[in-house]
Amino acid sequence: MRTPTDNLSDGPSVELGRDQPVFGPELGEFDQSEQRAAAGGDGEGMKTGTTTVGIKTADGVVLATDMRASLGGMVSSKDVQKVEEVHPRGALTIAGSVSPAQNLISTLRAETSLYEARRGKDMSMEALSTLTGNLLRSGAFFVVSPILGGVDDEGSHIYSIDPLGGTTEEEYTVTGSGSQYALGVLEQEYHDDVDIDEAETIAAKAIQSAVERDLASGNGINVAVVTDDGVDITRHKDFDGLL
Repeated sequence: MRTPTDNLSDGPSVELGRDQPVFGPELGEFDQSEQRAAAGGDGEGMKTGTTTVGIKTADGVVLATDMRASLGGMVSSKDVQKVEEVHPRGALTIAGSVSPAQNLISTLRAETSLYEARRGKDMSMEALSTLTGNLLRSGAFFVVSPILGGVDDEGSHIYSIDPLGGTTEEEYTVTGSGSQYALGVLEQEYHDDVDIDEAETIAAKAIQSAVERDLASGNGINVAVVTDDGVDITRHKDFDGLL
């Protein structure tokens, strides 16, 4: 009797059970995930360039981003929303490729809504950060480097999440092409007793510093303030009202 194969229609193939995982695929093992990851780094597609920052305070968190998107060496948009509500008391910034970032936001919104409907309570920030990391590890959202910020029963949280799903909780963090300029401001200005109003000013200073030096950042600032009351997102074309 001929040994069954995994594909009876296309010539020679690998026998079932040989070098094949029985319980798969697992996260990161989806078909063609490596090809998608390679394609994500070849310069094609609209990208946000970006500087994004997140700051934790005792009463909530502040997330801020610039508003520029690039396409190769060209500014493709001057009015990009790079921070979005993904949870009743949580928001996500995006840096990287626009298409997977938009898809990631839609997926997180759907998952948090389903969680609330099934369990009758909001997802914790720790659970949401784990979900976000798992989605990024799948390879389906390459290349995105978000910051997740929110408030739950345990307090305020800021998570830095790398494009491969690595997650760390921080007091403050940055992502994007202007990170080095923004981080210098945060290192100098941040302190343990910072409040929401001061955090907004520090975040604006950090974004402004990056905008002045990073070619892929510019055209204004988006600011999200997340507290127990919810998510408040504002957009500003200049920094004067925030400094």
